[in-house]
Amino acid sequence: MNAAVPTHLNVPKRLNARRSVIGEHPASFIDFYQEDTNIVIWQRKLNDALQESVARFLTTSTYFKSVMTVTPDSTYEAVIEALGRFDGADIISEDVALLVDMFCCLFELKRAGLRFSVLNQAMCPRFHVDKVPCRLITTYQGVATEWLADKDVDRSKLGAGNLGKVDAKSGLYRSSRDIQQLNQGDVALLKGELWVGNENAGLVHRSPAVADKQPRLMLTLDFIS
Repeated sequence: MNAAVPTHLNVPKRLNARRSVIGEHPASFIDFYQEDTNIVIWQRKLNDALQESVARFLTTSTYFKSVMTVTPDSTYEAVIEALGRFDGADIISEDVALLVDMFCCLFELKRAGLRFSVLNQAMCPRFHVDKVPCRLITTYQGVATEWLADKDVDRSKLGAGNLGKVDAKSGLYRSSRDIQQLNQGDVALLKGELWVGNENAGLVHRSPAVADKQPRLMLTLDFIS
């Protein structure tokens, strides 16, 4: 007789499950507008100059957090000021400005909410969905965001539905093999619960555990009113 399968491992199948889109060019971002998509990932490798600038910044800036409203035209100078105009700040600022310009162009926004910070611990250690239309996220150095494909999630176990159990034991997902992870440098668009037509289908994700003395430098962009 086969051993009984624990009920918490049985993730119910979802009708019209959302899919992920992964590409090697930012042109993939247009697929975010597809109703059945809840994450689009641009897999990119940071160039040597950018990686060196980020590493240089983190050697002296263990604690850093900047939250601001930016436009495509204001981002470069705003980020340089926030970073402190060190050698290499211009390289980081150019990349952030590029992402802001792409984000605003894709969604026809005049401005965006920017959060740029060094993380020494998991900011959101439990799997969750965002109550936003869309969030851009990228990790310049360190471990990157973990996420679950829609087909692998039992959404009834999110939030209070976990009944106080940790994610691994709540039945939210079948096994640790279901957990996917962005790579350093990847740029991802995460569709949230407030995107029209995406109620109860926002991307389920969490911050990864941060190893001692290996901080993350992470950027997020959001819609703002």
